[in-house]
Amino acid sequence: MNQFSSWMGMLCLTAAMSLLAQANDPAVAPTTRPNAVPEGTTFLVRLEEKLDNAELHRGQHFKVKLDEDLISANGNMIPRGKNIKGHVSSVEHGRHARLLLSFDEIETKHGWIALIATVIGVPGEHGVKVPNSEGEIEPKGPSAKPIEDATAGAASGDSDGGELAGAGTKAGQRADRLRLEKGATLEVRLDRALQIPSH
Repeated sequence: MNQFSSWMGMLCLTAAMSLLAQANDPAVAPTTRPNAVPEGTTFLVRLEEKLDNAELHRGQHFKVKLDEDLISANGNMIPRGKNIKGHVSSVEHGRHARLLLSFDEIETKHGWIALIATVIGVPGEHGVKVPNSEGEIEPKGPSAKPIEDATAGAASGDSDGGELAGAGTKAGQRADRLRLEKGATLEVRLDRALQIPSH
């Protein structure tokens, strides 16, 4: 009888250890709850204000609106038009203009909930590079050239030389201004499943 009890105890211990290992194994993906929009879901938002790196500072808040419905597996929905709050995580000026936006909360029918997401694209903005893996937005422009090259057009009598050089286009200067107008669309990816409250 003691041997049987010992054998059963070992079997239960082995089963418990196996379940614990699976729970801690990152390769075993957790199942998404029925009321959640899964991690990795991409969606569009629309800026409610202009974002200009020359005027922004770290920590500054901004707002966007959801531009398409977010629907969970059980049919819970955050409808298009709901507000999203965010803040500027970092901003760089000058020849290496960059902008990193973070999202904080999204409005639902039952109040605000946390939103963890990354900007992965800026559709329709041809002057902006595809954001890097961290979601940093940068202006798209040729690599930097000496300032002397930029002013050469104006010195040689080219009427457009001065204006274009200042904009960082004709002379090949790196674009030093990053501006997203009100109404611009951002493509966003959920970095954590979004639990939609039902009450």
